[in-house]
Amino acid sequence: MTKQLNCLLVDDEPPALRLLSNFVERISFLKIHKAVHDPIEALKIIEEEQIDVVFLDIQMPHLTGIQLAKIVKQKVKIIFTTAYPQFALESYDSKAVDYLLKPFEFERFYEAVLKLNADKKDIPSKSLEEPATYLFVKTDGKNNFERIFLKDICYVEASRNYIIIYLPGKRIITHSTLKHTEDSLPKDRFIKIHKSYIISLSQIQRTSSQSVFINDQELPIGNTYRDAFFNQINQKTL
Repeated sequence: MTKQLNCLLVDDEPPALRLLSNFVERISFLKIHKAVHDPIEALKIIEEEQIDVVFLDIQMPHLTGIQLAKIVKQKVKIIFTTAYPQFALESYDSKAVDYLLKPFEFERFYEAVLKLNADKKDIPSKSLEEPATYLFVKTDGKNNFERIFLKDICYVEASRNYIIIYLPGKRIITHSTLKHTEDSLPKDRFIKIHKSYIISLSQIQRTSSQSVFINDQELPIGNTYRDAFFNQINQKTL
């Protein structure tokens, strides 16, 4: 059985820490050992406990991620997670595995994690599946399907026994339910905001307390979904 890698997550922003935890928990050979806000506490944990990988923010009080990485670079593998691109060059002096620029999606996180074991020997063949990039939608006629890329989906609307998938410059209508559609879409990229709407987080132009705007189209946020939606938004806030 493949050994799990003990991970330490370090970020002084709670939403960022929650998002990191969510991503790590999806990968079978990674295990969250601890998640902390204080880099000084992180340094003590690395010195005293068994840590394999540190996901590390850079701009933090008392000790920056770059400073911490230089201290512990011989003991652990480092993946930086930061909103500041200007530290990328300096990060390589710390022998960092990768440099993730916030806000990043799971696909980018997945790419960084693969670098932890460059020879792939310690990664079980089924431990990670390629993130879905497209799906097939049934159209009119038997065995008629159309491939659509997830990155192109703006939002999905329920209309009686059908759903309408809105893409740039076109829409596709198919016989399905919003529940089935929700289950088919990756939850880190799509979210239900109303009993009739699922939206792509990457397509949001702006929000208000009651609405989301996508391609200048105003979509309502239902009361039932408001807290979950804005929690998700806060996780991707700088």
